Amino acid sequence: MFSPVCYLSEQDILPDTQMARLRIGYVPEHFSTPIHFAQAHYGLDAELIAFPSGTGHMVTALRSGEIDVGIGLTEGWIAGLGRVEEQDNDGGYRLVGTYVETPLCWAISTGADRPDIASVDSLKGSKIGVSRIGSGSYVMGYVLADQHHWLLPAAANTETPPPPPYSQFVVLNTFENLRKAVNSGEADFFMWEHFTSKKYYDSGEIRRVGEIYTPWSSWKIVAATALVGKDAGAALDARVEDLFAKLDLGIKHFTEHEDEAVAYISTALDYSEEDAREWLKTVRFPEKTRGVDPAVVENTVDVLRKAGVLFEGRGMRPEVMIAKTR
Repeated sequence: MFSPVCYLSEQDILPDTQMARLRIGYVPEHFSTPIHFAQAHYGLDAELIAFPSGTGHMVTALRSGEIDVGIGLTEGWIAGLGRVEEQDNDGGYRLVGTYVETPLCWAISTGADRPDIASVDSLKGSKIGVSRIGSGSYVMGYVLADQHHWLLPAAANTETPPPPPYSQFVVLNTFENLRKAVNSGEADFFMWEHFTSKKYYDSGEIRRVGEIYTPWSSWKIVAATALVGKDAGAALDARVEDLFAKLDLGIKHFTEHEDEAVAYISTALDYSEEDAREWLKTVRFPEKTRGVDPAVVENTVDVLRKAGVLFEGRGMRPEVMIAKTR
């Protein structure tokens, strides 16, 4: 008697974790509109997980296995990897794609009734509110300090970093907590994206002190190291490739249907129609999201080293951070 032969496809023998829907972390702000369109109109089959506290929280979530992919701020991803010693840790994720080509305008905000803070120059040595240590709001605090020459040099012949330019980094997790903190005095100022902050300037809840632009394209896509392989030429997980294809369609839809984008941003995301239309004039998404320009990563690392966030000769090298180049 012959036993029946069972022929299994490659898909049948893959672990369940490989066949699961991607868990994608994102920030639920106006920049997320093409992600919504990719899912609503083009069949992006993924679980979208909102991280209102931003990129720093997604770094933690990727490393703990809570999400597979993150779409967040360039400086947060690169600062997170730049502090990893390659021989000890793989960092948990790699850069695989580009989500926004234009720089980000960070608004600098303080409390509505803070006469002691009259200008950006008033902020030297003050208490800066940040969402998390290592987040974009934290990193940009150092970039601001570098641009205003508040950074002190590191001591000679030592690996000890220079003293911070602020008296305290107050970790507050959410945008709401940051707004409350500058009014209570728990923090003196914080930085957050301009159009997200503008509504609260208009209402009088917080006051604008100034602004600063990132010296790099503002949003990147990262994937957990399990999805990108260990070698530079390794293939990406098929679900990540599908994500790129669907995001490209979502972006195309976004650029071709401005009224639909404005309607979504001004209802589901709680921005005014006027602010949504103004933002559309300032932002540019790529036609192809797959891949990262190494020059952008190298420039970001250079600026972060100059600002005292990263250090020459320590941490992951720029070329190791990237799993897929353009």
